[in-house]
Amino acid sequence: MSRPLRILFLSHSFNSLTQRLYVELSERGHEVSVEFDINDAVTADAVRLYRPDLVVAPYLRRAIPEEVWRQHVCLVVHPGIRGDRGPSALDWAIIDGEAKWGVTVLQANAQLDGGDIWASADFPMRSARKSSLYRNEVTEAAADALLAAVERFTSGSFVPQVLDDRDPAVHGRARPLMPQAQRRIDWLNDDSAAILRKIRSADGAPGVEDEILGQPYLLFDACGETELGGRPGEIVARRDGAICRATIDGAVWIGHLRRIDTHGKTFKLPAVTALGPQAGSVPESPLSLDTPEDVTTYREIRYAEEGRVGYLYFDFYNGAMSTEQCTRLLYAYRHACTRPTRVIVLLGGRDFWSNGIHLNIIESAESPADESWRNINAMNDLAHAIITTRTHLTVAGMRGNAGAGGVFLALAADRVCARTGIILNPHYKGMGNLFGSEYWTYLLPRRVGRERAETITENRLPLGVHAAKRLGLIDDHFATTVEEFELRVRMLARDLAGDDAFRCALAEKNRCRTRDEAERPLQSYRDEELERLRMNFYGFDPSYHVARYHFVHRIPHSWTPLHLARHRRLEWNRESAVR
Repeated sequence: MSRPLRILFLSHSFNSLTQRLYVELSERGHEVSVEFDINDAVTADAVRLYRPDLVVAPYLRRAIPEEVWRQHVCLVVHPGIRGDRGPSALDWAIIDGEAKWGVTVLQANAQLDGGDIWASADFPMRSARKSSLYRNEVTEAAADALLAAVERFTSGSFVPQVLDDRDPAVHGRARPLMPQAQRRIDWLNDDSAAILRKIRSADGAPGVEDEILGQPYLLFDACGETELGGRPGEIVARRDGAICRATIDGAVWIGHLRRIDTHGKTFKLPAVTALGPQAGSVPESPLSLDTPEDVTTYREIRYAEEGRVGYLYFDFYNGAMSTEQCTRLLYAYRHACTRPTRVIVLLGGRDFWSNGIHLNIIESAESPADESWRNINAMNDLAHAIITTRTHLTVAGMRGNAGAGGVFLALAADRVCARTGIILNPHYKGMGNLFGSEYWTYLLPRRVGRERAETITENRLPLGVHAAKRLGLIDDHFATTVEEFELRVRMLARDLAGDDAFRCALAEKNRCRTRDEAERPLQSYRDEELERLRMNFYGFDPSYHVARYHFVHRIPHSWTPLHLARHRRLEWNRESAVR
């Protein structure tokens, strides 16, 4: 174990990568504080207050001020291979069809992304959205590379490698911000593969500019389609909020759109919602729940069986679950409960298990308060169905990150397993002191005790799976890849479905549920939570609505919250002065 360091994170936001690196370093005993990139003066002030041993930039959109990098070692986490420079590293890798990519940790200097190299890690590219690659392969590689760099820094003897573009081992190069012209879709000439690469290269941000039904939009969330077709560019079908557009060799699905507006007041929405009444004439293309996995098409929910185990997959974009999505998932879950199986495994998305209610849909509603109320009740109905299942054992297989109500939805299952490396945010208060529901006041204390439950929900910090298991929040974690995790979950589910194990576990589950219901009915937990939420949605305190607006519209930060910026807390500065 290296000596503990005082590390300052400079970041554009506390995104998934930043949270993962924060957790990894904190679990190794380092003291990490975070400062959002507001301006140079704020950055310099944070460095002065914190006096860090090391500065790390996990996610920055501009250069670190010279007065900082000249006085402190500043390590930049760049999502590109050695030699790659520029703000669109992963975008270019997808467009160019790179077979292998990587992450480089380099020291900030006067040349953007051109500093000395402290560590790097490579990974094979996957045919996927940029945002998915970022949350999975890039994040894993970044964790490995940054931990190696920190070890080398603490050794005091490591000499970082000077970047030499003439070195034949250096394959990266400097490239500019990718322009929209590079991504522009030519529906009359581009095949489906090219269109998918273009949209996937821009997923998350900035999206691909295009025109649909005479209006300008940004396109996101693309998926292939092998059966449908039509005139290139024509909308030929819709399903679960997505639209399908024909190409010269088939079709592609587009799940989300953002209307281009000169006033900048728009945000990302499911494609059918964004198009509004114009999408009403597009024919529906329903899909059976048990359509095989190898059929290439757009789907959010899928059900499959292997022996005595049913697997319910649900993969909602960015982990957000609208009222309608919760209703469809509840229908699928009830279907799974009617099957002659013994165990139901709930496998959320590859990137996210769930992040709770759908804030973008809520923001777009005529009455956000009413839609918030409908959405949380739909989440509650789903959680209630899982909690009260008496015929099956249930397993939450958390392949991806989870936040807010999504974490507590997982706790409704009998067993909770997480992929090693995912991040959990089991709290609501970051969204304007939202109280939350999903029966968390029953589910969380049942697992961790009341005192720990209060601490977990109040601190507003991310949890890694090691800490989550120590606290009792989850039962186990294993595997770093999604594929290995699914294999291990299948082994667990088969064991649970065995004759003796199943009978004993189901009997104990039902005994505990009967006891808990006698002590305090589930409905009372729901009533109490909803009463608190009613004040959030309809009360005099507008903080939830303000926080949601800022989140959905991506309003730039004007300060760093004190739970992240420990160097700005009064008590920390007092302790620091004593030391």
